[in-house]
Amino acid sequence: MTQTPTVITSSAAPFKIGFTLKAGSEFQAEWLTPTVWGHTAQETAERGAELLNALKAVGLIDLTSKAAQYTRAQYKGAGSPPSGAPKKFEGGRVVPAAPAGPGDDTCMHGRKLVDKGDWAAMFCQAQPKSAQCEPLWKQSNGEFKAK
Repeated sequence: MTQTPTVITSSAAPFKIGFTLKAGSEFQAEWLTPTVWGHTAQETAERGAELLNALKAVGLIDLTSKAAQYTRAQYKGAGSPPSGAPKKFEGGRVVPAAPAGPGDDTCMHGRKLVDKGDWAAMFCQAQPKSAQCEPLWKQSNGEFKAK
């Protein structure tokens, strides 16, 4: 005799854990956002550990990364997002990168602003470093341009 699994809705279980598993520091990296519920904090934590172990064991994390890579390879659009400078993920929040100034910045990896006071530049975050786009250097007018 087979048992039908019991489905518990979030309203019946007062405890909830949401996870954000991010594949990279830039905004464009793939995310997995699984959630678990439980009737006690202990049960919720145990279900969270079980879920993360299952995601790894079944290969869902690897599959998500491969599917995202395939999807990006199919993209035939423009080189930079229409909203301007790429966004990145820092300190648990999505933040815009510093503006590149006039013209489109074609870096799709995301850039990190490094400001040392007497100079500033935006560096591509692609890995490995050999795949990085050319840095954009801060000009006297405040714009960032490649040399």
